Amino acid sequence: MVRLLLFLVFGGAFVAVLFLTTRSEGAVECSVCIDYEGRSACRTVLAATRDDALAGAIRNACAVLSNGVTGTLACDRQPPRSMECSE
Repeated sequence: MVRLLLFLVFGGAFVAVLFLTTRSEGAVECSVCIDYEGRSACRTVLAATRDDALAGAIRNACAVLSNGVTGTLACDRQPPRSMECSE
């Protein structure tokens, strides 16, 4: 019984710490829409900084739109059709 109680207390504390640390990390949310080779994709990313969120959203959108390393690199260099960030 004591082991179960200790497990629940420490397990609950672990979950609480995990929740609080992941919430504080995602301080900026960015949405990006990219057009590439006649197709379009929009993605939203939550990250610690604006730069990380923008880069992640662009990478995610390009992953859907491009094939291979060359296509991905070319897509990454495309200016986004739209982008919006909020904290």
